[in-house]
Amino acid sequence: MRIVFMGTPVFAVPALCHLVAEGYQVEAVYTQPDKPSGRGRRLAYSPVKQAALELGLAVRQPDSLKKPPVLAELAAFKADAIVVAAYGQILPPSVLELPKHGCINIHPSLLPCHRGASPVASAILAGDEFTGVSIMLMDEGLDTGPVITRASIPVAGDDDTGSLGLKLSLIAARMLPDILLDWAKGCLKPQPQSEDGATYSSTINKDAGLIDWRAPAVDIWRRVRAFQPWPGSYTHWRGRMLKIIEASPLPGGNNADAGQVVSISKKSFGITTGEGILNILKLQLEGKRVMTAAEFLAGQRDFIGAKLPD
Repeated sequence: MRIVFMGTPVFAVPALCHLVAEGYQVEAVYTQPDKPSGRGRRLAYSPVKQAALELGLAVRQPDSLKKPPVLAELAAFKADAIVVAAYGQILPPSVLELPKHGCINIHPSLLPCHRGASPVASAILAGDEFTGVSIMLMDEGLDTGPVITRASIPVAGDDDTGSLGLKLSLIAARMLPDILLDWAKGCLKPQPQSEDGATYSSTINKDAGLIDWRAPAVDIWRRVRAFQPWPGSYTHWRGRMLKIIEASPLPGGNNADAGQVVSISKKSFGITTGEGILNILKLQLEGKRVMTAAEFLAGQRDFIGAKLPD
């Protein structure tokens, strides 16, 4: 099969590598244009571009797939299928109609739950016990196409978006080569999605990580995990951003104001919330490295008893 692959973040890399390893003919890899990164604002390659170049594959980075020259070049590849994994652009109808076997999307949720831009984080935020991967045939809707196959896994209590996304990407990568072959042979019949129970996940912005200590500890704990590694969950201490990297919810703390720092042991502390205490395991003060609670307290001896902003 002749494949055109479209993806951008690290989530998409295992699928691309597995296709190449299984002998699929990847004619070109489409990824988002290079973006400024770091203090120097130098242009940085996407993870998919880096992987594609290492594999010796042709890379294309159009800012839009709707432009006639871009569409003409894509059509010239004569792909049997276009495989999409977190590409970052909506495919117009003119692209969806090109390949013989359609455009196949890898979506990290159990569709129709968590359609949209942030399905992994949304599963954690919702407290889902299970999530998974759906491999679907794309249509003009937002993740509304018929599902070719699904795979489900439990969401562990210590999973964050980074770790859970990695698990799902590896599962999808292992599934994809055989699914594509069976799909091309006509052995699989996509199942239309039901609109019953359909949910949508929105784009997460940088400000989403600001912690409201009046919320229940369980909700804040989920947000810490959902927003790790980006944008991070944070509060402020003496004018500096204080990121909560790892935490767990505990009962108690109802006699203190939300945001009060309380001692749990000689080497650990918690922060009271609207319901319960958030036990802090790892955190990072702006300009410093990630520390354990004990390491942080050693350098901030007056932190216990402080009141953090709501």
